[in-house]
Amino acid sequence: MPRAPLIGLPPGIWALGFVSLLMDVSSELVHSLLPVFMVSVLGAGMITIGLIEGVAEATAAIIKVFSGVISDRLGRRKPLLVLGYGLAAIAKLVFPLATSIGWVFGARFVDRVGKGIRVAPRDALVADIVPPRQRGAAYGLRQALDSVGAFTGPLLAVALMIGFASDIRAVLWAAVAPALFAVSLLVTVVRDPATAHHDPDPLAPVSFVEAKRLELRFWLVMLLGAVFTLARFSEAFLVLRAHELGLALAYIPLIMVGMNVVYAAVAYPAGRLSDRYGHRKLLLFGLGILVAADGVLAWAVSPWQVFAGAMLWGLHMGLTQGLLNKLVADTAPTHLRGTAFGIFNLATGIALLLASVIAGLLWDRLGAPATFLGGAAFAGLAAAGILVYQMRRGGKLPESRA
Repeated sequence: MPRAPLIGLPPGIWALGFVSLLMDVSSELVHSLLPVFMVSVLGAGMITIGLIEGVAEATAAIIKVFSGVISDRLGRRKPLLVLGYGLAAIAKLVFPLATSIGWVFGARFVDRVGKGIRVAPRDALVADIVPPRQRGAAYGLRQALDSVGAFTGPLLAVALMIGFASDIRAVLWAAVAPALFAVSLLVTVVRDPATAHHDPDPLAPVSFVEAKRLELRFWLVMLLGAVFTLARFSEAFLVLRAHELGLALAYIPLIMVGMNVVYAAVAYPAGRLSDRYGHRKLLLFGLGILVAADGVLAWAVSPWQVFAGAMLWGLHMGLTQGLLNKLVADTAPTHLRGTAFGIFNLATGIALLLASVIAGLLWDRLGAPATFLGGAAFAGLAAAGILVYQMRRGGKLPESRA
């Protein structure tokens, strides 16, 4: 009798999940307050916020390509994870010291460089550790623990904002400790599995010639991920929407709490469903939920309606985010898995840059509703693309290697 999948997942998956949880406690504590900090304390405008968020995420995406290739060359993922998480921890020290937008931009840049270094090797390591039949569950569990951290961070921010009488700088200092704990756990617990693939010259200049060996089905998954990302710009705009509609400063982080509670609850079951029943219906359902979320956020007239929209946004993320990672792992060979995740994240990062800049422009020129209606339009485009592909290919998306 096989073990229950949740219990039977390897310890390394749990360890990676708790590292993600701790770092997300730190990151989301900062991110739930940072947009308001930039607007109310540093005097930034919406276009500036869109550019900062977009450039930061695009930087991370570009670096993911190189870190993915290097991890394939080394045949080891952990050293890059330690470097990436370490840079993110250092960046957390800068936010409470910021006296200008330049400081925030620099800290966000270093933080996203750290993310860029760690994400592709981490996602590849998940697939290295588990058998193909458990990939959906493994990505779902890691994402669920990540999301637990993502709502714990804003809850902590709310408590600290109340305790420190809305002193944002004082609260931002609290983000340092969980980031340092995450790095410590990674160093002491996570291990690379034994691998037969080692590049004979891992220090040679990075080349993307090997990427030509990735099959068409991977490139289709990459295109799908990019269009998905165009539909979901930076979550900073959810926070700003609640602030615009009058939510008290101390309670702003609750928007991210609501989103991530749903995200955490849905991610693992969605991963299990994808292992058992496939991914096509989940992708389409997830896009439908995103359209609904954008509609609620566009026509919201109170902070509680924004809260409901954020929860729908979290449902969409739980249904689709781990699933897209599973599709990348399923359509890439083992020795190119890091490269594949790097390329995928580059494409989605560029899409996020475009989406965040467009969102900022729409908000600044036409108002908040236009931002969310634009996101709904891109979600509809992604759904239409999936349906057209199904009709032309006999109702199937790219098949997995599993």
